[in-house]
Amino acid sequence: MSYVYRVEGSIAHAQPCSAGPWDPSMQHGGAPASLIAWAVERMPMREPMHVVRMTLDLLRPVPVAPLEIKIDVQREGRKIQVCNVTLSAEGVACVRATVLKVRQAEMELPEHIIEEQVILPGPEQGRESKIRFTDYEQFAGGVTLRSVRGSFGELGPGALWFRAHRQIIEGEPITPLMRAAMTGDFCNGVSAVLDFKEWTFINADLTISLSRMPVGEWILLDAQTWLGDHGAGLAFAKLGDERGYFGRAIQSLVIERRAK
Repeated sequence: MSYVYRVEGSIAHAQPCSAGPWDPSMQHGGAPASLIAWAVERMPMREPMHVVRMTLDLLRPVPVAPLEIKIDVQREGRKIQVCNVTLSAEGVACVRATVLKVRQAEMELPEHIIEEQVILPGPEQGRESKIRFTDYEQFAGGVTLRSVRGSFGELGPGALWFRAHRQIIEGEPITPLMRAAMTGDFCNGVSAVLDFKEWTFINADLTISLSRMPVGEWILLDAQTWLGDHGAGLAFAKLGDERGYFGRAIQSLVIERRAK
């Protein structure tokens, strides 16, 4: 399929390629994350603003099925806008997100304020990496990966460049925010410390924080996982592009051993 969602009014029709690695009937978290990013960027605003934080609570598995998009503005000011976004399937809420926008303003910062540079190799120097955990079509199949530290499927911290090459919304370009949102949801896969064949480590949420919008098509995910000893963990990453680092992503993980 050449796109992940076909949107008609407030309904996003999820295609089979929205699926994640856990179950072919359940969407990868990067799919609804990028859908929410697309939806909030289209909202009218009193002042020019850009998203600086998205927090998604994944209330239940998101089915590969039509999703209703509902947006409620909680605060509409000159400097910030706060809105809640809900994705529902058959009237049941699957994802609830809070999105914070800050007004855009040109300003001259002191000379000593510089962006942290990415010292890892760029995507052109990275090794091609594939995600091959299952034999059904997945959301990850629409992403090109280049490994510059570790690799997808290897245990331990990892750093990979991501470039979405499949349309997220039929007939719409992929925006920088959509690229950052979908990339951030790969933290747990890039930095896994448990064997995928023996364990599951699904994220229950995702927070993306940005100091600026990314540039270009490639997004760097420089990720790490910490595990607690009571069934929870954190996967988190620095997000970068050709200019430098621009944001962070963090997921809360639910750790379970697979049934034998």
